[in-house]
Amino acid sequence: MIKVNGDELDWREGMTVQDVLDEKKFSFPLVSVWINGEPVQRRGEYAITPVPDGVEIEVIHMMSGG
Repeated sequence: MIKVNGDELDWREGMTVQDVLDEKKFSFPLVSVWINGEPVQRRGEYAITPVPDGVEIEVIHMMSGG
């Protein structure tokens, strides 16, 4: 079991950050992701960054404007 923005999500072997974003339906192109308080550096790494069981993930939508 992992937590994503405070909500529980079933964990599975081989799960990546991109899998989490897909399951939680995060489709906004500009998001930042932290795993246990550590940032995942680049969006291009989401598909290859593993998600260990028991972690807490925070996903923040980035917005620009003035």
